[in-house]
Amino acid sequence: MAAVKLTKNEQKKQKDQLKQFERYLPTLQLKKQQLQMVIRQIEQEVQELRALQKQLVLDLQDWVAVFHENNVFAEELQLDKLVVVDKVVRSRGNIAGVAIPIFQELEFKDIVHDITLYPLWVDTGLISLREIARYDAMIATLEKQIELLGRELRTTSQRVNLFEKVKIPETKENIRKIGIYLGDQQTAAVVRGKIAKKKLVKVSEGVVA
Repeated sequence: MAAVKLTKNEQKKQKDQLKQFERYLPTLQLKKQQLQMVIRQIEQEVQELRALQKQLVLDLQDWVAVFHENNVFAEELQLDKLVVVDKVVRSRGNIAGVAIPIFQELEFKDIVHDITLYPLWVDTGLISLREIARYDAMIATLEKQIELLGRELRTTSQRVNLFEKVKIPETKENIRKIGIYLGDQQTAAVVRGKIAKKKLVKVSEGVVA
């Protein structure tokens, strides 16, 4: 704890700081709670998207032969060559003062394929692969949100702890010490005043006598 001046001006300064800390702390606590709640909501959304993605794959069990037949295609004809992401479209959002990416859409390169070179299941398979890739992009965006919000949550939590455990107790202790010192000084001044008054009375009595 840094040394403080034991003066009335310092006492006022410490009291003003305490008011600021106690006014700012609830705002930090509210922000911390908001961040915690939003992160939990996003984590739940990620779990739900993963479940939907998994269900999509399970629903394609009848189409599982794709993954085997794909290996017999020439390299330039394999399905991963037909589903190529062009770009992920994201916008910017803001949660509790934190700038976050928001998923909009996944755009694919327009690749034309000769349907005579593929079995009938390929078109359905391509649609499903695009949807699976879209889930991946959505999940990746949400995980980025969690990362950014988690970083802000750690910073906010540190500030809450700083105010709760350091700044406010330290300031209260400073005010207490200054109050005790000023009280002692006031008491000492009163005592000195009484002693001086008694001396004056004795002197005056001696003069009269």
